[in-house]
Amino acid sequence: MLLVFIGTRSCEHKFEELDDYGQMPSFEFTDAFGNNRSSEEFKGELLLINTLQSSCPDSCSVLMWHLNQTIYQHVWNNKTKKTKRIRMISFLTDGNGNPETDLSIINAAVNDLAEHYDPSIWMIATGDVKKIYDIKSNGVNLVDSGGDFQELMLLLDKEHHLRMVLSGKVEGQIRRMKQSMALLQKQYDKKSSTKE
Repeated sequence: MLLVFIGTRSCEHKFEELDDYGQMPSFEFTDAFGNNRSSEEFKGELLLINTLQSSCPDSCSVLMWHLNQTIYQHVWNNKTKKTKRIRMISFLTDGNGNPETDLSIINAAVNDLAEHYDPSIWMIATGDVKKIYDIKSNGVNLVDSGGDFQELMLLLDKEHHLRMVLSGKVEGQIRRMKQSMALLQKQYDKKSSTKE
């Protein structure tokens, strides 16, 4: 036992860190209740951004059921933990990336789908999503890929730097996004523990 204690005393956990793809510009949106909102309200919280269509949950750019089960239910179950502040913003589009303004249909669908639906955690929104997804990295622009950008989920850190882009059309990528969110939280936990 003494050898195990001595051997683990000097162990240092080294976690992989997510790449930082740069600062995202702030953006405005309107939520399902008609309130004008800004991404600035969520500084200090992780943001997961994706798109939905009025045809959801039947025909969606992302796997809505998996998004709910894998990510939202996890976020909701951990919402009381101070370090677990995560918000999801799903922009409703017409399928071509243009904003839809009638959010009542999809808001009702999310409410029916998501057990314990909390619109302060998972917000249904309308706004200029093409402006948000107008990201250039490695010579590639997400919006220039046509309507395919609507399949992508964006993870922003607490300072709203882009940290991960994954497809919401693939179940494994949704699970990987959940892992990326946990990894980002560990990075913050590690930073706060070294300050103490």
